[in-house]
Amino acid sequence: MTALPDLGPLWLSLRLAGWATMILLVVGTPLAWWLAHTRSRAKPVVEALTALPLVLPPTVLGFYLLVVLSPQSPVGGLWRDVTGTTLTFSFSGLVVASVLYSLPFAVQPLQAGFESVGRAPLEAAALLRAGPLDRFFTVASPLALRAYLTATVLSFAHTIGEFGVVLMVGGNIPGRTQVISIAIYEHVETLNYAQAHTLSAILLVFSFVVLLAVYAANRRFPIHVGG
Repeated sequence: MTALPDLGPLWLSLRLAGWATMILLVVGTPLAWWLAHTRSRAKPVVEALTALPLVLPPTVLGFYLLVVLSPQSPVGGLWRDVTGTTLTFSFSGLVVASVLYSLPFAVQPLQAGFESVGRAPLEAAALLRAGPLDRFFTVASPLALRAYLTATVLSFAHTIGEFGVVLMVGGNIPGRTQVISIAIYEHVETLNYAQAHTLSAILLVFSFVVLLAVYAANRRFPIHVGG
């Protein structure tokens, strides 16, 4: 009889994905809004930097994050002085790495959603004396609800499946940085295929449900195209 797998890495992955997704929505919303409306010449540069994790090998991004977040760097050193802990090989470091690695999965859907809203609804709200924040929260955000759903689901799912970046930054510390993708890799390395099959099946089902949710949301919330 096959022993039940240790679900600790799964719960750690869910916790990591939850924190990363919340931060991504907070950080990604103003960035996506700016990209959707700016006419700055810097827009292509910012878009390229935002999309870089899509084409950059995870180990390359993970290596540079390891350097930047290490206690010897200004960023990692400041964190250590303030908190007494390190960003590398810690859950906090995994959150930082996950936010950067999943950034395009939040920003790009939101940018597309804000662009689809167009300027006409916002101009109409301005004529009714709605302020900028009022226009954003009562007009733009509801009309971009589909984009928010897509960004949330994709960011969460992408974080769950991370491997290279989290391994480089967090290592493989059970209970602290061992997420489900790393646990699967460890089971395969030790020829524990039964445990690897179980955890892989969980990720397979999860991925299918995520895609199903995205497509269902796309059908339920059609894109609004403004003038």
